[in-house]
Amino acid sequence: MTAISNIIADPSFLAMYAIAFVLLYLGICKHYEPLLLVPIAFGVLLANFPGGEMGVIQADSNGMVEVNGVMKNIWEMSLPEIAHDLGIMNFLYYMLIKTGFLPPVIFMGVGALTDFGPMLRNLRLSIFGAAAQMGIFTVLLVAILMGFTPQEAASLGIIGGADGPTAIFTTIKLAPHLLGPIAIAAYSYMALVPVIIPLVVKLLCTKKELMINMKEQEKLYPSKTEIKNLRVLKIVFPIAVTTVVAIFVPTAVSLVGMLMFGNLIKEIGSDTSRLFDAASNSIMNAATIFLGLCVGATMTSEAFLNWTTIGIVIGGFLAFALSIASGICMVKIFNLCSKKKINPLIGATGLSAVPMASRVANDIATKYDPKNHVLNYCMSSNISGVIGSAVAAGVLISFLQ
Repeated sequence: MTAISNIIADPSFLAMYAIAFVLLYLGICKHYEPLLLVPIAFGVLLANFPGGEMGVIQADSNGMVEVNGVMKNIWEMSLPEIAHDLGIMNFLYYMLIKTGFLPPVIFMGVGALTDFGPMLRNLRLSIFGAAAQMGIFTVLLVAILMGFTPQEAASLGIIGGADGPTAIFTTIKLAPHLLGPIAIAAYSYMALVPVIIPLVVKLLCTKKELMINMKEQEKLYPSKTEIKNLRVLKIVFPIAVTTVVAIFVPTAVSLVGMLMFGNLIKEIGSDTSRLFDAASNSIMNAATIFLGLCVGATMTSEAFLNWTTIGIVIGGFLAFALSIASGICMVKIFNLCSKKKINPLIGATGLSAVPMASRVANDIATKYDPKNHVLNYCMSSNISGVIGSAVAAGVLISFLQ
């Protein structure tokens, strides 16, 4: 009746338990992205108990899965049949994750929790959020040269956007068999933002650059653009962005559109306060729980312990670091051509890890000058990175799906 004999026969289960315990430690004790790492880690634990039938069975490219020794098409099976034959976690996975339902729902919640005000007040800085997406496409090309398929390489590269839901959504569309390791890499590196950003900044930036005071630069070279009614602009902005993205990159609408819808119901105010409360609290929290557990459940020992996973971990780190470096280099190029200098920390926050990346950058700036607060300026680049990574995902899906 016990699982002891199975674990002794296959020690790879012990390796998966160790990974689960490490992730739980990082989430609980170190407070690294606990809302996501804890559900994912517990999902890993559940999936690797022999006989528990809580691991997700990935369908092949034709949608075929083995059920009691018989190959069946997963898309022809009813949800009750999936639950009965494959277990509750497969039921949740194929209903909520494989259909692409949960990532856009989470984006709606992210939009409801996001204030685009800092970006709109410093719109010129948003270009650095776009520059930071270079890490995605650089690693995509390198991964193809290393033997990954274009679809797998795109799913690997999107880790550089530092956006878990975007990475999951792209992987579901292009390389679902890699969902577990890619999700783990994406969220792990997001949790390690306080370590990775200072490392890249130290390698690429001088003390003089890091001491550039943005407020002093504003006084020396004041902006000629004045926003007369910020509230109206914040309401019009999500509508306008959704329209533009829908026209030029329709495959990104499911992410960008839901992000902007969540933000719109926030900015309208009291008339949509109940919708805002639901999107940012109950719906967001429920979606996060199921997303984490289901992603963790894809990490069975057979799917995770292989050379491909090692390549994903290394490639994901490179994508993440290159995205930070690209933003910094873009600032350096800008400073060569402009009298009004910009602190390179603003380029380093062109990731989607909002607002953690901005807080880390601000901490670095205040270490060199306690009066040099760059948080609001970093948020401009940081928030634009959310939109940029979603658009990049849409471009990759439209070309490679």
